[in-house]
Amino acid sequence: MPMAIAGEAISACPSDMVYIPGGRFTMGSDNPNFVEEKIAEDVTVSSFCIERHEVTNAQFAKFVKATGYVTVAERPLSKAQFPHLSDDERSPGSLVFNPPEDGIQQVAYLGWWQWTAGANWRHPFGPDSEIQGKDNHPVVHIAYEDAAAYADWAGRELPSEAQWEYAARGGKEGWIYTWGEQYTAEKANTWQGLFPFFNTKEDGHLGTAPVMSFPPNGYGLHDMTGNVWELTATWFTVQHDDIAHSTDPAGPTREVSYDPKKPMDGAMHVIKGGSYLCAKNYCSRYRPAARESQASDTGTTHVGFRLVKLPSGGSTAMKIP
Repeated sequence: MPMAIAGEAISACPSDMVYIPGGRFTMGSDNPNFVEEKIAEDVTVSSFCIERHEVTNAQFAKFVKATGYVTVAERPLSKAQFPHLSDDERSPGSLVFNPPEDGIQQVAYLGWWQWTAGANWRHPFGPDSEIQGKDNHPVVHIAYEDAAAYADWAGRELPSEAQWEYAARGGKEGWIYTWGEQYTAEKANTWQGLFPFFNTKEDGHLGTAPVMSFPPNGYGLHDMTGNVWELTATWFTVQHDDIAHSTDPAGPTREVSYDPKKPMDGAMHVIKGGSYLCAKNYCSRYRPAARESQASDTGTTHVGFRLVKLPSGGSTAMKIP
């Protein structure tokens, strides 16, 4: 239930951002297949501005040119952190989605992910790939540290999970998807067909799509569903612990962050929105309530971000512990 604050002008947001009037909503879902989405009732979010679409390759390139920043995927792995690896094994790289070869009918769970030397935001599928002609695609292979550095440069912040989900719902309380109750391929960049073996490309895209290729939600925001997962500032724990009936919840602290599905990865951040790899038979996370965990030091071919700020300028009131 959006509730605009008196005297707060929509024009207070920069032109590339959308004003989101504060209000209350029910966060999460009661889907028994996704216990980590357990509903938190009566969550209140203050008004904020959020970027209209995911940060693009062109925008990130401007940041890198201005600052000389080198992303996590472009740096060698730490010898202190990985003493058992050789120098070659510690070469810069990132996780790349590799579909099974034609004719393969069975693949190990998560076997479609491969650590690839030379993969980074400039070379999303390895050193022989490029982003030429994809200036308007969402930037990928972004670790949390990279997104936070970009946010500092831009004078903005990563959204909390509550902010992100509230904005994604577009003022439509109770909808399963950002556009209504039924899944429709034309509404978002997701995987059509049997993942990971074949994609029918019913939505017109095999990988990432240019931002704003699909219709906006009720707040005028694009790609809050699909395209790439989006990083949030909130640390991940299973379910929404202790945020029901709260205002501007920041979420848990790093010390208690944990995903039992990934016990070796330590503290992780919440990512939201699903990606072009989400299919009905796998993931099904292309919903506002959906949430997943992402290691802070890892980038992939399907994770990006967008930023928020207060309408009056400066940083948001919510500080993540």
